[in-house]
Amino acid sequence: MTVRPVPAQPAPHVAVVGGGVSGLAAAHRLRARVGPAATITVLEQRDRVGGVLHTVDLAGVPFDVGAEAFLARRPEMPLLLGELGLAGAQVHPTGATASLRVNGRTTALPGATLLGVPTSAARLDGLLSAPGLAAVAAEPARPLRWEPGADTALGGLLRERFGDEIADRLADPLLGGVYAGRVDTLGLRPTIPALAAALDAGAPSLTAAADAATVPPPKPPPSSEGAPARPTPVFGALAGGYRTLLDALSDAAAADVRLGTTVRDLQRRETGWRLVLGPTTAPETLDVDAVVLAVPAPAAARLLAAVAPVAARAAAEIELASSVVVALAYRPTDAAVLPPTSGALVATGEPLSVKAFTHSTNKWAHLSPDGLVRLRASLGRFGEAATLQVDDAGLVHRARADLAALTGITAEPVAAHVQRWGGGLPQYGVGHLDRVRTIEDGLPAGLAVAGSALHGVGVPACVATARAAAERLVAHLTTQRREADAPGPRGRMGAWPASTTTS
Repeated sequence: MTVRPVPAQPAPHVAVVGGGVSGLAAAHRLRARVGPAATITVLEQRDRVGGVLHTVDLAGVPFDVGAEAFLARRPEMPLLLGELGLAGAQVHPTGATASLRVNGRTTALPGATLLGVPTSAARLDGLLSAPGLAAVAAEPARPLRWEPGADTALGGLLRERFGDEIADRLADPLLGGVYAGRVDTLGLRPTIPALAAALDAGAPSLTAAADAATVPPPKPPPSSEGAPARPTPVFGALAGGYRTLLDALSDAAAADVRLGTTVRDLQRRETGWRLVLGPTTAPETLDVDAVVLAVPAPAAARLLAAVAPVAARAAAEIELASSVVVALAYRPTDAAVLPPTSGALVATGEPLSVKAFTHSTNKWAHLSPDGLVRLRASLGRFGEAATLQVDDAGLVHRARADLAALTGITAEPVAAHVQRWGGGLPQYGVGHLDRVRTIEDGLPAGLAVAGSALHGVGVPACVATARAAAERLVAHLTTQRREADAPGPRGRMGAWPASTTTS
């Protein structure tokens, strides 16, 4: 009897749609889990990878004009940097503190709040009026009705419990910096989950819930000399900018990265997926075994419409906000009047175009190797798309005018860069977590989603969704391989077809 060798199963081919940090992190995790033989193709519509992470040269120094920092106390980034050999590139902020512009004057940003929600230790003198202070003081004694598991607009809850001043002067500027949104349209549960959890657990007031949710970080163990170790900094960044991370992810993933490539359609095949790429006049198809969608919610909704309509409808409900970053560099003599703070948030109603300034060289010591003063202005929120229609010169003019009003700096900058983020940030409205659950539960096998539209807009949260998406696909591919290797008519026949690209 002649024994014929069983043909080896072809290695899988996975497509990652979207080359932002979520897509690259998913590609990196897939490479680590499926091995070097697999084909991983990253399809990015823009002419560069990174999404809203972008490092430019500002007067000769790498400078981030998208996200500038990450939460260092979350585990995802330290773990990822360690895997990529970048642990030594992580830097932390200086001790400079933030300020707040309210009622035409700049004051220190109050401590002891949870994204603007006061704890019992908050000191709000100088920020609130006498009636505003009285409302905050009276809140713990007022009856609170809360249905566990419920969600509500954060702004409405703050106004009902504390009055308008807390919402407009504190919470709105803080959350505007995170989401480019308005406190009145953001949901409590997705934006401050710890506060919602404390309310679910029976906190008798919003102040008490903020107290319960504001848990001090664990004390680090003593150093080898017995002296107390320094606490872990809250935030981190990379000395060479986020381009360092993006380059390392691209190298480690060893993926075929195709820039300037639009994915127009996603179709289900018997044993995998077909992506339709390129212009309608010259379409190209890519057949793969599994797909990660790491794209903004509207794009995900469009691609899911035919293959996962329930998930697509939920994704379509997630709105986006647009914003602009204007980066400026000054000679030290021209910026000598810059306050020694890390920056200033701007309260609602102030007659300024910007929503915040970051005094970058005060905040990050590595950003002034040449003595120049670098900073960035943030403009634009949800519903303010017209900001992006102003030309670059006009945006620089607005930023400089507001900088002069806040700090007295009137000199011409030695360098400027305008970065527009059209639809850069998803809005976590009321019911956002239900939408995300619907998206994730409605995906067919072999398809996964990742990105800032899901479980957090920060880089660590994006990395977490990327790893989860990769693990979902690894489990699917493993099941396919077992079925292919099983005896019977379906076994040994190549459940993973060779992936092909055709014009």
